[in-house]
Amino acid sequence: MDIDDLRTFVELADAGGVTPAARRLGVSKSIVSRRLARLEADLGVQLVARTTRGAALTEAGATFRDHAARVCAEIDIAKETILPAGDVRGRLRIAAPLSFGPTHLAAVFADMARRHPHLHLQTCYTDRFVDLISEGFDCAIRLGYLQDSTLIARRVGPIYGKLVASPDYIGAHGAPETPDDLLDHQALMQGTETWQFMDGHKAITVRPQGRFKADNGTALVSAAMAGLGIAYLPERLIQEQLASGALVPVMTRFPIPPAGLFVLRPPGHYPARAVRILTQMLIDCFDKAS
Repeated sequence: MDIDDLRTFVELADAGGVTPAARRLGVSKSIVSRRLARLEADLGVQLVARTTRGAALTEAGATFRDHAARVCAEIDIAKETILPAGDVRGRLRIAAPLSFGPTHLAAVFADMARRHPHLHLQTCYTDRFVDLISEGFDCAIRLGYLQDSTLIARRVGPIYGKLVASPDYIGAHGAPETPDDLLDHQALMQGTETWQFMDGHKAITVRPQGRFKADNGTALVSAAMAGLGIAYLPERLIQEQLASGALVPVMTRFPIPPAGLFVLRPPGHYPARAVRILTQMLIDCFDKAS
């Protein structure tokens, strides 16, 4: 049984079809189909059933997928232990936030690729919370306050936030003085989130309301600059606007508790070497710079 056949099957299972699996692996569709056929012949069972929407795992395929993924992971770990120090090979697929990644993370990813010329690095920039396992990502970078999850998270640095608005908005509507005052203002939000503030050592939670919502931090910056309301944003995302005066801090007597920058990976006993290296590079960049 060939390890490439196993890897190809795992990719096909996670991607949901031959075409996306070929795209992930960087090979032709015919190679994916040939590897799958060879694996099914070796096992004597059908693993994947063709459908009008792509491919679906058979019952045997669904059972075999997890075992195949574990075998591939164990082989990767075994290979890492005998590689020369600093020699990282293979592929690393990262999900990074669209509103923060290109400006603050892309340079770290590029530096990693430069240091490790045998590593194939692919980044997907999106503010959507991707499913690491089903979408085939090795890790994700996320900002904020993490929800309960089966994923394994490593904090790599603090993220400090500010409550901001444009001078025009403050001139027209005034500035909130306390968290309760926020209920009388338009909030610029990603969804139905709550906002937290500190009053000394006491945490205060507010559920703001607003008519403008976006799943992207850069869009919320633009809305705040346009005078549409008050935004709760990471300082790193609004440094330029704060420096120019396009946005100004409000309600500074009630600071926002620090959030975090996290590397998340699927559950497992041992993280891939590339994920460990990326995590340390992010710690060097963000934790020491804070």
